[in-house]
Amino acid sequence: MSGWTADELSTIARVDELEVASRRPDGSLRPFVTIWFTVSGDDLYIRSAHGPQNGWFRRATESGTGRVRIRSVEKDVVFEDGADAPHAALDAALHAKYDRYGPGPVGAIVGPDAAEVTLRVVPTH
Repeated sequence: MSGWTADELSTIARVDELEVASRRPDGSLRPFVTIWFTVSGDDLYIRSAHGPQNGWFRRATESGTGRVRIRSVEKDVVFEDGADAPHAALDAALHAKYDRYGPGPVGAIVGPDAAEVTLRVVPTH
């Protein structure tokens, strides 16, 4: 189990964007950034649209911890390497969810290069 409850996953599934913030070395939160995401099974995944040097992604990877807000759900989380994620399923889910915005935005978060910028988001308790 990923740590997300069934109610949380139900809420999460109904929205297009989440807000993510990583922790600074002193434990404080950085400002939230709005990004796209997807759920596969009981797991929540996020990807950087602008490669591994994207600020929020780099900081999340470096700190390993932070917080996400998705409507009424707000959780402290751990950012885990998503290299072993089900990438074909994530790509399909992202296309299904976001293709209405056009090929450019979706193209930035799918495909073979997306594996290196995928994080699994796991709530802490």
